[in-house]
Amino acid sequence: MKAHPTGWLRVARELAGARVDGASFTAFRVVFGLLGLLVVARFFAHEWIGPLYVEPDHHLTYLWFGWIKPWPAWGMHAHFIALGVLSLGIAAGYRPRLCAALFCLGFTYVELIDRTTYLNHHYLMSLASFLLAVLPVHRVSTPLWTIWALRAQVGIVYLFAGVAKLNPDWLLHALPMRIWLYQHGDMPLIGPLLQEAWVAFAMSWSGALFDLAIVPALLWRRTRPFAYAALVAFHLATWTLFPQLGVFPWVMIGLSLVFFDPEWPRRLLRFLPRRGPAPTIQADRAPWRARAALAALALFAAIQLALPLRHFAYPGNVRWNEEGYRFAWRVMLSEKVGFVQYRVSDLETGRSWLVEPDEYLTPLQVERMSFQPDMIQQTAGIIAEDFAERGYGQVVVKADAFVAFNGRRNARLIDPSVDLASIQPGLSPKMWVLPYEPDAAAASGNPGATEP
Repeated sequence: MKAHPTGWLRVARELAGARVDGASFTAFRVVFGLLGLLVVARFFAHEWIGPLYVEPDHHLTYLWFGWIKPWPAWGMHAHFIALGVLSLGIAAGYRPRLCAALFCLGFTYVELIDRTTYLNHHYLMSLASFLLAVLPVHRVSTPLWTIWALRAQVGIVYLFAGVAKLNPDWLLHALPMRIWLYQHGDMPLIGPLLQEAWVAFAMSWSGALFDLAIVPALLWRRTRPFAYAALVAFHLATWTLFPQLGVFPWVMIGLSLVFFDPEWPRRLLRFLPRRGPAPTIQADRAPWRARAALAALALFAAIQLALPLRHFAYPGNVRWNEEGYRFAWRVMLSEKVGFVQYRVSDLETGRSWLVEPDEYLTPLQVERMSFQPDMIQQTAGIIAEDFAERGYGQVVVKADAFVAFNGRRNARLIDPSVDLASIQPGLSPKMWVLPYEPDAAAASGNPGATEP
């Protein structure tokens, strides 16, 4: 006689089989599709496709993804048009899982072309489209765990963005907030106020508290309306002050609606006819495909939790050496300006050259790579390959790299004695990155007076 499952296993099976109103899931899909269309439209409106993907002679690719290359100009434009069509399909509900899967592949391909184009909200778009592709779709009802999967994905962004702000610069020195607000001193009415130190401290602390508290506040029904109103106000304020955030505030405003009760769209649009009976939570045993999806989502969640924590496996300050910085929801956490110049030496002839990175990279690539060690090293490899193609023998490529970090004076980032061209990229710690030595003067100095 087969024993009935008890304890946590029985509860897990009941939760796996429980169903709720699918209106919230549908709203998430529609909002995501419209946001995807907005992102694609911005690429065309700002004419970014050519400068970012077609015009560069070299691309700073991700580890193990160097084989990914951009289409020619017509192909890249057609690719983005296809992404726009897929976004419309997701929003309209036409073969939504297929459209989401194709969007995920196509959008992730674009993001993998060049590391200098990495944006947190683009990474979130890839993850959310993956979830929309694998989660079951129902018109009237949906498994309860699908709603929680979407909530967890949005919640992870806020959680790790808040945890990342728990550092001395952010909390004790209001850096880099003081730098950013100082640059807005010419804003009408509030400009002089933004240059006050106490305002920077207030915004730094409130930003950290918001990120850490918003998810619990959204999960509790009593505080949910007030929390969402605060969320909208917070993101609108950051979008106004920091336009470089792009559509990130709008992505978070739209996707965070998933924290409301599953039937919230029907309550909002009561005039729409209900299709079928009102869905209720049930405790049916989930089919094997649902349990397999749950197992896959558990693995997906484990990866999402591990990636932001991987920097603990490396020595040093992650905000300085950037080992484990990407894919970790470190949203606008540091202000860094870098300078890089390469010294190339031919070991056979003894000749040497000074090489500027803009001889190989676009201005945007130079700006982004100048304070990120892995891209500085990859550029050194590009330079070495170019010298080899020009008929030179073995060359040594060293870098004079300096970074001004959170308003501090320039400090040397890379060991100038290391041949960067001889280093094989990998996951091991970059011992050629010099340790971070904080400059105490930055805590009390003028945040707008960074020296070269």
